[in-house]
Amino acid sequence: MEKIMSTEALSVKKEVSARYAEGAKERQEALCCPVDYDTSLLKILPQEIIERDYGCGDPSRYVREGDTVLDLGSGGGKICYMAAQIVGEQGHVIGVDMTDDMLALARQYQPEMADKLGGDRVDFRKGYIQDLALSVEAMENYLAESPVTNATSLQALEDWKKQQRSTAPLVDSESVDLVVSNCVLNLVAQEDRVQMLAEIFRVLKPGGRVAISDIVCDELVPQHLQNDPHLWSGCISGAFQEKEFIDAFLDAGFVGVGYDKWEADPWQVVEGIEFRSVTLTATKPAKTGLIDAGQAILYRGPFSVVADDLGNTFVRGERTAVSKRTYELLTSGDYADHFIGMQPATDINNGCFSKPAGTVRPASETKGGSHAGGGQEGGCC
Repeated sequence: MEKIMSTEALSVKKEVSARYAEGAKERQEALCCPVDYDTSLLKILPQEIIERDYGCGDPSRYVREGDTVLDLGSGGGKICYMAAQIVGEQGHVIGVDMTDDMLALARQYQPEMADKLGGDRVDFRKGYIQDLALSVEAMENYLAESPVTNATSLQALEDWKKQQRSTAPLVDSESVDLVVSNCVLNLVAQEDRVQMLAEIFRVLKPGGRVAISDIVCDELVPQHLQNDPHLWSGCISGAFQEKEFIDAFLDAGFVGVGYDKWEADPWQVVEGIEFRSVTLTATKPAKTGLIDAGQAILYRGPFSVVADDLGNTFVRGERTAVSKRTYELLTSGDYADHFIGMQPATDINNGCFSKPAGTVRPASETKGGSHAGGGQEGGCC
């Protein structure tokens, strides 16, 4: 049964939508932090989009050529149009936002940006980031023809929404390489956050990445501040506590969760609580590849021993036996700077990987094989 939206969630959504609708028309200085964007990507953007952008980081820095990128709370389209320059002709960028004025601003410049980019690589969709399966535009069209006037029509709407999510989702499952967001997750009501992270997990491909710029706080925000809709829409009272933010992604099934960016100086201090800008990165683990292909991982250091989010432990300097899935995860992306991957000289398949965590792989089993790591990126199966 679908959850009925609470008064709190309705109040948050209304305040956020109204404030950012105003922000689409006139710049609101209180809604943004100073950010050092890649100026080379801003050169072809319309000035109006730059001026009406609100954020606390630059997640476009994590985009790779060929990516399908999903920007949550895309606003006027600034990060989307920056990402579109990086993904190239083979990539695609999807922006999801719930505010009509922001969507209108982003879409207004689509033809102009398509000409500059050499193709239309950006698609803006109306939806809620905690429900990426439901197209709000499609729902509004349905309601225009079949308004809710009684319990029967309300049930018909709920049945339609369920069918729509199944047959025509706003964003398909396992269709996205990278999910980015710029100071938006903290605007979502507390009760919707588990669903929001589950939706991010759903739309990502196995091995897909997350780069979320947002505001965190060093202490839990007291209830009286959370009850202030204006502070909530201003990215204050809805901020995640710094450990809570990481734990929320771990609970959703992500691995390799960490802070890649951490502003030393707080953006604001309210009642002694420090609110600062961070960028969190994470990976959706692959579902396959739990086989023993004779591979080993050597942890470079400097710590004596480390553990990953899949239950593996690595002693500095030891060749540790790992599954194919773990090998590919730890020799790609951010992990590659910390680990060296070692392949056997010839491809083998020893069946399902069943060795205890921390098992040492004899050097003889990978002697003469290739090594990966130190910035090199491995592939995903």
